[in-house]
Amino acid sequence: MAKQIEGVYERVLECAKEEFLLNGYKDASLRTIAKNAGTSTGSIYTRFGDKQGLFKAIVEPVVQEMRSRFVQVQEDFHEMDEEQQMADMKSYSAEGMRGIVIFMYEHFDEFYLLLDASYGTEFQNFVDEMVDIEVSYTYKYMETIGCESVKSGLVTEDFIHIVTTAYFNGVFEIIRHKMDMDAALRYVDMLGKYHIAGFDTIFSPEKY
Repeated sequence: MAKQIEGVYERVLECAKEEFLLNGYKDASLRTIAKNAGTSTGSIYTRFGDKQGLFKAIVEPVVQEMRSRFVQVQEDFHEMDEEQQMADMKSYSAEGMRGIVIFMYEHFDEFYLLLDASYGTEFQNFVDEMVDIEVSYTYKYMETIGCESVKSGLVTEDFIHIVTTAYFNGVFEIIRHKMDMDAALRYVDMLGKYHIAGFDTIFSPEKY
C-alpha cells in the first residue's frame, strides 16, 4: 500500500470546502479539487471513496455535534418537573437557541454547505431532521403540561411540524444570508419571542 503524503488530507478538505461552497455538491468538480490541492483524483478516491464521501468528511462532524447538543438541551429540559418546565420554558428555549446559533457561527462554512449546497447528499434533509427532533420534544412538553388543545385533538404533531418548520427555516436564514453574528443573535431572539407568542395562543387559547 502506497504511503500517504502528510498534509494532503487536510489540503483536500480545504480545497473541497471551497469548491462545494462555490458550486454546490452537484456541480463540484473532483478534478478541480485535486488540482487545487496539488494531488490526483485517484488520491481523493483512496482517501474518501467518492465525492459524497468527501462532502461527508467535511460536514458530518458538525452535524453529529449539532444533533448531540440539541438533543441534550431537550433532555435537560425534560428532566425538570412540570411546574419548572412551565416556569422556565421561554428563557430555556431562548438560551438554548442562542447556544445553537453561536455553534453554527463557529462552523459557519459547514452549515452554509448543509443548508445551501447539500442537495444530492445524505445531508440534504438536515433541516427536516432537526425539525423532527424539535416536534417530538415539543409534543412531549405539551402532553406533560396537560395542554387542552392536545387533549382535545385540536393540535396534532402534524400541526406542530408545520409551525416548527416555519420557525427553523427562519432561524437558518441567518446562515443563508450570511448575517453577522450580532445581528443573527438579535434576529433569532426576536424570532423566538414571535414563535413563543404564537404558541401561547395554543397553550392558553382562553386568552384569545
